[in-house]
Parts: sequence; structure tokens; C-alpha cells
Amino acid sequence: MEGFDKNADFERNDKEEIFSKAVRAGKRTYFFDVKATRKNDYYLTLTESKKRFEDDGRFFFEKHKIFLYKEDFDKFSEGLEEAIAFIKEIQGNEESTNVYKEEEEVEQVAGTPYSNIDFEDLHK
Repeated sequence: MEGFDKNADFERNDKEEIFSKAVRAGKRTYFFDVKATRKNDYYLTLTESKKRFEDDGRFFFEKHKIFLYKEDFDKFSEGLEEAIAFIKEIQGNEESTNVYKEEEEVEQVAGTPYSNIDFEDLHK
């Protein structure tokens, strides 16, 4: 292709993802990815990834993504902080790990329920 510079395109693609942070939370993983536009403006993508199972036992990852642009950072942050503060005020600041435990116990593979095994118990 005339006028196509592979090195220039590689450098542009290399700049697109600036930073990435994965946060595991039970059966979900949240990804915070800072990316750059062609004009080098940064934006944030928030992705929730959750492992799901088909009826035949095969799995896939269900993903939901939000694009957050720098002009919305302050308003988004204020709204998120306000919502979290509300929940903590009403329900307290307790860890809600029991939600994740319930989901893990109920999850089924190929129609057969399984339980979590603590491998430390095997050494006793």
C-alpha cells in the first residue's frame, strides 16, 4: 500500500494503551485501562469481566465496558463517591464478601454443583 508506514502505525498503536490495572473481586475482574486517542488525549475504560458457563460446561467471559473521557472525570468521581458514601452510611462499612461466597457456592459446571476446596486442609 502506498503511503502506509508500518513503523508509524506500530508506534501509534503502542501509545494507545498507557496504563492498565486489574482488580479481582470474587468471580468478577475489573479492568481500569488508560488509553490515548490519535491526538494523545487520555481516556479511561472500565471493564467488568465475569466468567459464565454454557449448558454444556464450556465457559465464556461476559464483559461490560464504560468509556470515561477526561471532561467527565470530576462529575463521574463525585457521583461515584456520593453513591458509595450513601451505601456505607445506610449499611455500614462492613465487607460484603458473603455475596461472592454465595455466588461461588452456587456456580455449576456442566449441570453439576461443585464446592470450594481448601488445599491447606489436605496437609493435615
